[in-house]
Amino acid sequence: MGNRDEVKAFLSTRRAKLTPEQAGLAHYSRNRRVPGLRRSEVADLAGVSVEYYAQLERGNLSGVSESVLEALARALQLDEAERVHLGDLARAAGPAARARRKPRAQQVRPSLARVLAGMTGVPAIVNSGTLDLLAANALGRALFAPVFAAPARPVNHARFCFLDPGARDFWIDWERAADDTVAALRLEAGRNPYDKGLTDLVGELSTHSDAFRARWAAHDVRLHRTGIKVLPPPRRR
Repeated sequence: MGNRDEVKAFLSTRRAKLTPEQAGLAHYSRNRRVPGLRRSEVADLAGVSVEYYAQLERGNLSGVSESVLEALARALQLDEAERVHLGDLARAAGPAARARRKPRAQQVRPSLARVLAGMTGVPAIVNSGTLDLLAANALGRALFAPVFAAPARPVNHARFCFLDPGARDFWIDWERAADDTVAALRLEAGRNPYDKGLTDLVGELSTHSDAFRARWAAHDVRLHRTGIKVLPPPRRR
């Protein structure tokens, strides 16, 4: 999951999504060979040379200034999540990115575990950036019982969503859950492109799930701060 490939794919897919009309270009050829904007049009909108933008879209964001990143975000009309992702990709392109990343312990602090245990009236869970389900209170374990019941370890929302046959029954709106899952992993890939655990997970899901592979190729990202998930009613015993 190299950073240069991530940058190249992200910028090119954002450019392909933006039409000349959306970009406010009054004069352009109707006979276009590529979807969305041309590189030269993005360069003009961002106020940089075509050669420099081509270099960026080839995957080289190392040393790019904040002002250029902001100009690119405006030119490509990036939303908040996409702007965050672009900034993460730029930071990860720096020379110190590989050296400073160390595997993080996949466990919650004792203080957080106590908080979870004290939340007796509401289900609560804690996920890692790669969507491993690290901890849950009693109601959380009951609510997400099918996820915990999956045989693979560590328990992981993405693996459950795309590889477990019961996921489509568990998530009433499975399509939305699948989109959110992949978008969250994309954001994490921007922050930690050299995370072996994430690379292995993406490889596993890409190998075994056409639905995951198609979504991953879209390079869409989304901030998941709040939301509503619709789950089926509990089964009576």
